[in-house]
Amino acid sequence: MTTAPAAAPSPAAGPSSQRAGGGTAAAPAPPGARPRRRPRAAGWLAVLPLIVFVLVVFGLPAFAIVTNAFKTSPGAPGGRHWTTDNLSQSVHGAYLTALWGSVKLSALTAAIGVLLGLPLAHAVVTSRFRALREGVLAASGVLANFGGVPLAFAFVATLGNSGELTRAFDLGKHGWSLYSFTGLTVVYLYFLVPLMVLTITPALDGLRSQLREAAQNNGATTRQYWLHVALPILAPSLIGGFVLLFGSAFAAYATAAAIVGSSVPLITLQIANALSGNVLAGQGNVALALSLDMIVIAGVVMALYIPLQRRSARWLH
Repeated sequence: MTTAPAAAPSPAAGPSSQRAGGGTAAAPAPPGARPRRRPRAAGWLAVLPLIVFVLVVFGLPAFAIVTNAFKTSPGAPGGRHWTTDNLSQSVHGAYLTALWGSVKLSALTAAIGVLLGLPLAHAVVTSRFRALREGVLAASGVLANFGGVPLAFAFVATLGNSGELTRAFDLGKHGWSLYSFTGLTVVYLYFLVPLMVLTITPALDGLRSQLREAAQNNGATTRQYWLHVALPILAPSLIGGFVLLFGSAFAAYATAAAIVGSSVPLITLQIANALSGNVLAGQGNVALALSLDMIVIAGVVMALYIPLQRRSARWLH
């Protein structure tokens, strides 16, 4: 018995009949046709409130600071006009001393925060007790955001001239004073060390265990592993943590104002004095120039922080 040959599809059937068949490929798209793009209007509408919020909350104040820093005060002789005298005053005399004092305090506390936060975070990451890890990270999250007048009151009651620890250990006879540069350094470390723990813990979590195993298989000691493998890989994250701590200490105001007042020259305290007219009246635009100086320094700090974080991510993930 013979089988009749299958009928070939007629030309009139077209591409649709070929797609209906099981073994034929779909007809190619006509030349020059572009793939359809998904509409992005919904995405822009979702981001629009955030953009408006940033422009209103950050953009308008920044614009006011930049423009008014180059103008004279409203009551100045000759009326308001453009000038660079405000910026010139902000980098001379007591203002320059305060700016340099803030930079020194921020750099010192950030460096100590990195040195203390790294081993603490490493102990937490390598701990076998999950409750300890979660407890330390939760406490770090709280303490990193604890500042201002409540923190100042806590230290005054503990380490002030009549504080509990000051009297118990007679610290005053040993030269201790909370209301000094050293005392302010100790206070800043109270929230900077927890902040460093939160910052460096993800980097330590991402440090691959294969690197340590490979180093041990090649005869490296623990010290050699940290010096030649772990620390070079963690260096971008450590520098990024230092930058973040520097910025946090550089912008702090309420804690320093409540503890040291004007005894320690800081740029944030000088801005407050210029705005309130505690020293000289009509220095509001100089305060804006000082704020512009802070913005420039913070911008440089953040410009260093972002590429360092991207570089560390290539090794840790």
